Amino acid sequence: MTTARSQLISIEATPYYHCVSRCVRRSFLCGYDELTQTSYEHRRGWVEKRLKRIASVFCVDVCAYAIMSNHYHVVLHINKEQAHRLSNHEVIERWLTLHRAPVLIQRFLKHEALSEAEQSACLTLIKTWRERLC
Repeated sequence: MTTARSQLISIEATPYYHCVSRCVRRSFLCGYDELTQTSYEHRRGWVEKRLKRIASVFCVDVCAYAIMSNHYHVVLHINKEQAHRLSNHEVIERWLTLHRAPVLIQRFLKHEALSEAEQSACLTLIKTWRERLC
């Protein structure tokens, strides 16, 4: 069974993490497969582009990375201070680059009149998103 990220990561202990992900069953991430005579080199650009995109949304700095034929390594710095400096609108803006906005948040962004309970629900959701950005 997997372990929750909150139990694996302690930003107080260190904000730097070395992460590895690999392919299984002789699959290729990038490079040239001699057996099938197929090139997967075009995927290297995809991985780099996605890595940069995710780093721009979440408050994570990519310190170093290496993309190999069947795995990649990434050294990340979790920037908790940056996440706490973001305004509520900046948190929403970042989150919505990867996710769809709930109706309540759409109303919040349009500055529609919200009840006290709706306002509280929006702020709770934004707080949750802020925590997930780092």
